[in-house]
Amino acid sequence: MIRKFLFYLLLLLIGIGGGAYLFSETQRRQPLDFQNCEPACLQTNEALGLLASIGVKYAADYIPDKIYETDKTVAMVHPAAKAKHHYVIVPKKDIKNIAEVSEDERVYLLDAIAVAQRIIRDKNLTTYQLVTNGPGYQDVTYLHFHLVSE
Repeated sequence: MIRKFLFYLLLLLIGIGGGAYLFSETQRRQPLDFQNCEPACLQTNEALGLLASIGVKYAADYIPDKIYETDKTVAMVHPAAKAKHHYVIVPKKDIKNIAEVSEDERVYLLDAIAVAQRIIRDKNLTTYQLVTNGPGYQDVTYLHFHLVSE
């Protein structure tokens, strides 16, 4: 009985420690509130942003359709492409939107732009859009860029 208790206690501590490590460099999100969810609870796009921040930073090797990666950025084919060329360029830093970029985080933006340039050159894109959405327009609350071309 005591061994079983200690085993589960150890699992709990490993989970807490692992979670603390994985979420240590993420931005604060609104807490989850099951009783009164509006407007302060963790919305779906916030939860997706939190998961994206962990996935991009710690599991970039497993991203399907990844086309390019640096130490600061990952680029992939958009999973629901709306054009012949539709790529998502994601900084490896948890930034919610462009208005919240700190001075220290600007290097992530510069690297994302450099990755966009490389894709544009490699794919010979002559007409394209490079866009990012802000609050109210983001399906995922995590700074990312869409590079779109026909």
